Amino acid sequence: MNKTETSKMQRVARFVICFAFLFAIAASARAQSQDDGKLTMRHAVTLALQNSRDLALARVQYTVALNQTAVDRSAFRPNLYTGSGAAYTSGFPSLNGSAPAVFQMNYDQALFNPVLKAQQQAAEEHAKTMKLEVDRTRDDVIVRTACAYLELAKVRHSLELLRSEQASSDKILQVTQERVQANQELSIEVTRSQLTAARIQERVIRLEGRDDALTQQIRNLTGLPDGEAIEVAPEEPGFDTDLKDAQLMDLGLTSDRDIQEAENDRLAHERILHGAKLGYLPTVGVVGQYSVLSKFNNYNEFYNAFQRNNISIGVSIQIPIFSAKTRANVALAKSELNASELALGNKRQQVRLDLQQKQRNVRELDATREVARLDLKLAQESMQLLQAKFDQGRANLRDIENARLDESDKWVAFLDADFARQQGQLTLLQATGQLAKVFQ
Repeated sequence: MNKTETSKMQRVARFVICFAFLFAIAASARAQSQDDGKLTMRHAVTLALQNSRDLALARVQYTVALNQTAVDRSAFRPNLYTGSGAAYTSGFPSLNGSAPAVFQMNYDQALFNPVLKAQQQAAEEHAKTMKLEVDRTRDDVIVRTACAYLELAKVRHSLELLRSEQASSDKILQVTQERVQANQELSIEVTRSQLTAARIQERVIRLEGRDDALTQQIRNLTGLPDGEAIEVAPEEPGFDTDLKDAQLMDLGLTSDRDIQEAENDRLAHERILHGAKLGYLPTVGVVGQYSVLSKFNNYNEFYNAFQRNNISIGVSIQIPIFSAKTRANVALAKSELNASELALGNKRQQVRLDLQQKQRNVRELDATREVARLDLKLAQESMQLLQAKFDQGRANLRDIENARLDESDKWVAFLDADFARQQGQLTLLQATGQLAKVFQ
């Protein structure tokens, strides 16, 4: 075996080893992913953005708006038409205002037409609005998916706590029944213990129903198959912001899509008004026509010198002398512009108030969560003290189980407060245009 063949075999061997190594890494990662089996919030959001029908529809509508803009722009670009036909004529040879032609070619292009140009510019502003609608739909999908994911994690954690409460309530009921039988408790205590157990069971049933609904909602949003189990993990996403209220207000007013749409609408009506005012000016366009006339029509009866091939090219100028429609268009455009400006001012005021309310809600939810956290901490510390007393024989089993019930209730209350704060933070991030930065 010569050196060349040996070198080739060595390169092939290295390639095979590298391929096997990469395959092993991919298989290991896939196996680890399957073993983990948990759906992260970021992955859920990514899947939702890929499979959202609402987002796909918004993109199609944006494409439609762009195509409409191209249609309006086509009037200012070359347009060439051709055709053929034949007609019988008796008398002056005319059909639809022109001579019947065996072959005809027409050219049309607007050079100066303010009304058509205003319509084109208004269509461009409408296309910008549809692009904003795509962004709004994307943010809505992100918020719905993140909220559904966080709520599902909260519900499942609450179910775990309530099921432990069920065990404690069963123990309390059993101890109470034993004490009643020993004439150490009144029978009403049994009913009270049964009521506590029934309330816990009611909450478990409600949360199980909410679990099913949220699981199906996540499947619908992410496109995951119905038979696939969804495992979520409690997360502490970074929804906090270090920006001050004034900075958040400026961001909200700058990035609010309702305000941007209102500004686009006002600009579109400004374009239309400008074009309507220029409607008093002449319009200029390039026109041309080439035709091959037929010999069997009676052109020679009207023209001494019959010419079969005819061509015309030039500029068409139309000067309005009196146009009631132009005056009406100007008045209509003025009124629409005034309405658009008033709507923009109202929208800015409404958005400002809405942002202030969202900021207040986040502060209130932060305070509520802190109260729930301290309440939970107090219940946990009380449980530790009671456990120490129980170990010393100074507390009974029912006291311990009642303390556990109280701790579980405080846990559920804290989870509810924490989820409410996360929802408020997500809403504020969406309103200030920072949502995409969190999930990029």
